[in-house]
Amino acid sequence: MDINRKLASEFNIREKQVTDTVALIDEGNTIPFIARYRKEATGGLSDELLRDLNDRLEYLRGLEERKEEVIRLIDEQGKLTDELRAEIEKAEVLQRVEDLYKPYKQKRATRASKAKERGLEPLAVKIYAQMDTEGDPLEIASAFVDPEKEVNTPEEALQGALDIIAEMIADDPDITAEVREKTQTHGVIVTEAVDKEEKTVYENYYDFAEGIAKIPNHRVLAINRGEKEKKLKVKVSIEPDTVYGLIEKRIVRRPVKGGKPSIYYDLLLATIEDAYKRLMAPSIEREMRNMLTERAEAEAVKIFAKNTENLLMAPPVRGKKIIAIDPGYRTGCKVAVLDETGKLKAYTTIYPTEPKKDIAGAQATLKKIVDKYHTDIIVVGNGTASRETEEVVADFIRKNGYDIQYTIVNEAGASVYSASKLATEEYPDLDVTTRGAMSLGRRLQDPLAELVKIDPKSIGVGQYQHDINQKLLSGALTDVVENCVNRVGVDLNTASYSLLSYIAGINSAIAKNIVAYREENGAFTNRKQLMKVPKLGEKAFNQCAGFLRISEGDEPLDATSVHPESYKAAKALMKKLGMDESAIREGGARDIESRIKLLNMGKSYKATIEELAKEMEVGGFTLTDIIEELKKPARDPREDAPPVVFRNDVKKFEDLKIDMEMTGTVRNVVDFGAFVDIGVKNDGLVHISQLSDKYVKHPMDVVSVGDTVKVKIISIDYDRGKVGLTMKGIKQK
Repeated sequence: MDINRKLASEFNIREKQVTDTVALIDEGNTIPFIARYRKEATGGLSDELLRDLNDRLEYLRGLEERKEEVIRLIDEQGKLTDELRAEIEKAEVLQRVEDLYKPYKQKRATRASKAKERGLEPLAVKIYAQMDTEGDPLEIASAFVDPEKEVNTPEEALQGALDIIAEMIADDPDITAEVREKTQTHGVIVTEAVDKEEKTVYENYYDFAEGIAKIPNHRVLAINRGEKEKKLKVKVSIEPDTVYGLIEKRIVRRPVKGGKPSIYYDLLLATIEDAYKRLMAPSIEREMRNMLTERAEAEAVKIFAKNTENLLMAPPVRGKKIIAIDPGYRTGCKVAVLDETGKLKAYTTIYPTEPKKDIAGAQATLKKIVDKYHTDIIVVGNGTASRETEEVVADFIRKNGYDIQYTIVNEAGASVYSASKLATEEYPDLDVTTRGAMSLGRRLQDPLAELVKIDPKSIGVGQYQHDINQKLLSGALTDVVENCVNRVGVDLNTASYSLLSYIAGINSAIAKNIVAYREENGAFTNRKQLMKVPKLGEKAFNQCAGFLRISEGDEPLDATSVHPESYKAAKALMKKLGMDESAIREGGARDIESRIKLLNMGKSYKATIEELAKEMEVGGFTLTDIIEELKKPARDPREDAPPVVFRNDVKKFEDLKIDMEMTGTVRNVVDFGAFVDIGVKNDGLVHISQLSDKYVKHPMDVVSVGDTVKVKIISIDYDRGKVGLTMKGIKQK
């Protein structure tokens, strides 16, 4: 298989793009580096597509390795034919390779293998070929009776031969493929309760059936969980005659004598039934369950990754003094006061909730903090006691007439961080609850910098994250965090080692060395100093340098995403355009495109860029990126994200009414809809059918985590605290 050609076809890109990209990957370059600084080679492929291409490359290489292994194993048995080799070599999926290998794979002792040991394989071949159709099978079988081989009767000989035929049918790769496909298209997942009297969250599946081809992913994961918790029994069902007929067409010629089927025909039909029920059905059922689970897990991981990306790329709220409150009941609400840079200025505990419910005391404490530190925003975590605390905060703002707003922050993972080794190293003198409150405030100031300190699985945006393949999930989430961190870039002189460790080319050990070097030698004044950091060699420098920013350093370009390898070109361009390097420090040259157009009056802008690229000895993609960076140095891509929704009042659940229109923030997106924070205790659900007036294939096609949306209430369950929402017929911003 020509892997590069196949990848080009599958991804609909030029073969040269694939060849050059694969070469870069094989050289050990990271995906963020390739995506950002090797666009000439990739043709400008996105980091997401590059990761997909890399995953597919690994699969196809693994497939080719497995083909070679299977061919070797069969050849060692002396059973490899030219036709079989050709079939294996042209296989495009691993499943086909394994199907072809199945007849030659060493098995544990089976009825068929025992029959072969007793010398009955020639009889099986004779019957399977439907020879001597005019004779009596038992008469033919009698020739194979041999007490020394434990074949005592013609009936025993015939049964042994049929066992061999059953295994031949079950091992046939083409029959297996057809049965698999038929089960996939016509099979049904059937579930029932282990105990019908028991009330559980799986009651919808107590008597349930849905086609394998149609069952949605979230139902697959729910059924799997119910089965794992021993609340459900699950099986795959298909009409047996459908499968029998399919196999029959493959192997039976229907010999007829005097208008009636041969006796061998009836024997083979019975053997087909045995082959399917005893040998094929159990493995096909496992395959179907595995296929559904893998499909559902892949989709769940994709959703989790996208939600995590949107959460990480939420816009930072800069230059604001914060009061962060981590709500609680018995132990009170922990309060942390942060300055504009996230530095802790003060901390305390208030008790506005049960059992103390000291609302007056809590509001008096908040007033002292606001008056002393002149805070701008109050952040409240969305966990236990959140809405009760929110009511107290809203009432406090209203009573005192402060020009202060508040917002709710997702606190998922805050407790994980606050008790972590990293948090202990950062703030050894603070208790875990105060660290948690600080983390909430910093999530508002810079979500990316704070959330990278937490295992992405603990961020809590997705579905069934604890049930799915943890290795798959961890890998995907790590990729997402890496993409986000490198897309935004980090300040080399302020970034924590946890943030630095996600930069291309930098591992945890190098990140710690960077921080240690910074603490020992003071702030970095230029990117070249990175080469002095222990374990950070030339290759690592090449990968990471463009993603690390130095403000107010010796070299203005160090504050941008321009890679050091392109400084010469960038400076030559600036000189040609009459630009001073001070423009970088002053926010960029927004008129740079106008300056370029003036260089060659009458020529198109594109033609001018091509000419400049040749003159600067760089590619067109690189020059375009340099121009964009000089226009607006170190532009933060998070500026394009929806702004944070701030509040100054709160609604109680009891205030909600049908048809009430509200503005909310999307907190989570799943297969079946989106959960929206509308300012009451529980997030409301916009079911996929209510997301738009048009057909919606997947909720992510309409909304993302962090989006601000307008919704209308269509149902309220006061007993269960659930709210149904719609976006239909509502004009969004």
